[in-house]
Amino acid sequence: MTNHPFDLDTLFQTPAYTQTPEPTERGLEALLFDGEPLCGRATRVFAWYGAPSIPAAPGPVPGIVLVHGGGGTAFADWVRLWNARGYAAIAMDLDGCLPVAAGDRWKRLEDGGPDGIVNGAATPFAQIDYPVRDQWTYHAVAAVIRAHSLLRSRPDVDPARIGITGISWGGFLTCIVAGLDKRFRFAAPVYGCGFSAQSPNWQRDFDALGPEKSARWTELWDPSRYLPEANLDMLWVNGTNDFAFPLPLHQRSYRLAPGPRSLCIRVRMPHGHNGPGENPAEIRAFADNLVREAVPLIRVTVQGEDAGTVWCAFDAGAFPVTSAELTYTCDTATDWVEREWNVAPAAIDAAGGIASAKLPPEVTAYFVNLFDTRALCVSAELVIRERD
Repeated sequence: MTNHPFDLDTLFQTPAYTQTPEPTERGLEALLFDGEPLCGRATRVFAWYGAPSIPAAPGPVPGIVLVHGGGGTAFADWVRLWNARGYAAIAMDLDGCLPVAAGDRWKRLEDGGPDGIVNGAATPFAQIDYPVRDQWTYHAVAAVIRAHSLLRSRPDVDPARIGITGISWGGFLTCIVAGLDKRFRFAAPVYGCGFSAQSPNWQRDFDALGPEKSARWTELWDPSRYLPEANLDMLWVNGTNDFAFPLPLHQRSYRLAPGPRSLCIRVRMPHGHNGPGENPAEIRAFADNLVREAVPLIRVTVQGEDAGTVWCAFDAGAFPVTSAELTYTCDTATDWVEREWNVAPAAIDAAGGIASAKLPPEVTAYFVNLFDTRALCVSAELVIRERD
């Protein structure tokens, strides 16, 4: 993809950065690195960097870039979580702030970039009339790629073993970056996906823009424009009733990316940073397989439906499948956040590597979840069978 506004040759260079004495967090470096110019002035981006105190193996360690969502910042505990797993990690603030509470938001950095999602207001949509390189999405994507370049430059990090994960709007950005930055080994967007103009959560914003500006925003910033170039391993994590990134749009997004994919869809998975978005154990297992040659997640090889029975074939590897569930809805609510989902046991043929279940009548959508002895979840493809 060449018709995008990003100067990748520049973004792939290590940005100038300095350590800053404040704020402080145990075991982490507080950094300020050069961002993109905003309205003709220079900007800087705050980031936490941390590395494992005791590497699991000699030599450079794998790394990960951590991308926060709306209302978030550079979270120190998120960096430490991955340090404890044996990864060097960098988490940057994408809203021109420091990770210091200031009333109901974070403290503005004097030379920070533009506001993003502040107090629930989705300013990226309202900025569509700004010069392209003064808009939040441009700055946020550039900051993520610059953070990756910085991480790769560290002597204790193996640049061939770096991944990225992002939460909500951070997942949205992860999808864009995955299509731009071919240096990443893997990507794990949580909730975030493309086709924003079709999400009920953003409908008011796009209605306010009108058709012409909505089309311009989509052309510039929607992940659906970038995902066809995301030819890397991706793990897509979401919940059945996510308010911002509904399953049909999630499905359309993951089908755009040509690289290998795994899915993990939980019933009514909560939406948030600390806890639900940061901690899915599937992300760690997915990453460890790709950069440490650890045991992979369950792999769904093929699936189908015969005479009212849904089935999927799987390769479980070293950790057998211990249970399987048919997750389904008979609901027809237009807004998927309102749909009621049900779970029914699925039969497992361990020798044949098949899970199967009878479909209840009136099903409008379903998928099969498989669980191994680690209690890690892998989902088969969502199937939508809307009734007339």
